[in-house]
Amino acid sequence: MAVAVITGSSGLIGSEAAGFFHEHGLDIVGVDNNMRRVFFGEDGSVAWNTQRLQRSLPRFRHLDVDVRDREAIDGLFRDLGSDIVLVIHAAAQPSHDWAAQDPFTDFSVNALGTLSLLEATRQSAPEAAFIFTSTNKVYGDTPNRLPLVEHETRWEVDPTHPYAAHGIDENMSLDESMHSIFGASKVAADILTQEYGRYFGMKTGVFRGGCLTGPGHSGAELHGFLAYLVKCAVTGRPYTVNGYKGKQVRDNIHSYDLVNAFCHFFHAPRAGAVYNMGGSRHANCSVLEAARLTEQLCGRAVDLRLSEQARAGDHIWWISDVRRFQRDYPEWSYRYTLEETVAEIVEAARTAWPRR
Repeated sequence: MAVAVITGSSGLIGSEAAGFFHEHGLDIVGVDNNMRRVFFGEDGSVAWNTQRLQRSLPRFRHLDVDVRDREAIDGLFRDLGSDIVLVIHAAAQPSHDWAAQDPFTDFSVNALGTLSLLEATRQSAPEAAFIFTSTNKVYGDTPNRLPLVEHETRWEVDPTHPYAAHGIDENMSLDESMHSIFGASKVAADILTQEYGRYFGMKTGVFRGGCLTGPGHSGAELHGFLAYLVKCAVTGRPYTVNGYKGKQVRDNIHSYDLVNAFCHFFHAPRAGAVYNMGGSRHANCSVLEAARLTEQLCGRAVDLRLSEQARAGDHIWWISDVRRFQRDYPEWSYRYTLEETVAEIVEAARTAWPRR
């Protein structure tokens, strides 16, 4: 029996990974206690996704366990032992706005939860590949110091800058920037995962995500930009843009494309690998551009409201340079365009949310 343990298994990336690796023959143990509902209310609840996975995946087992519960995590890993061939750690407190309200919970989930999983893996399944879903927020607001040029619908980096062609690479400094409390807790988890690879020789991969998205996202106001934007369009809710005139740029990667990258790493893992992973120049947009695309696909206007107050530490422009991953795993490629991704989210939202 070969087992994948997936934390945050009912969230966007965890559920995509559960279905993907189940299809590839692994038994799946999903760890998810629906903390997203605690963070974001009913909009963020992933209970529907847990039920969907239990119905559709015969070899899926769901455990209502908190990643901070070391005794439960250690017991799970001891019971499964060397049957564990893959750990995907996608559970997190994912909002830098929410983190400021409760730094202790944020750090305990993001940093200490990651440490518990790394140590449980080292003690019970040291040969397993360990994949950590990190974030571009580990770079803090350093990207905002780039030479940015304002255009009609977006900010762009100056075309003469080295990042203009392909985006931001992994050599950007993590120091001397505002990370947000959330960013700081993810830095700790990110570095821990690297260190368990380098120091202990474990097969660890860190994927620093841009905007991770897809139809399985329970988008909420504080997290899940594209999914929540579409939800607002479908239900008639207003959508508030925080700062930068709505011209802030995000690269967006479909959850399938990210999990497919995980699969390539799983089959040829490395120790302490770090990758920026997002939509790159392949799939990116500003909030204004995303709203226009959503309007086209939904057939109705988005009630877009602009606030001058930007979120502390937020990025004005982010596009991931994914070439390091592509060099290491040249057979990986994108399946989804931005338009295809948003179209899937629209279809899922129409099914889940009644139109006003």
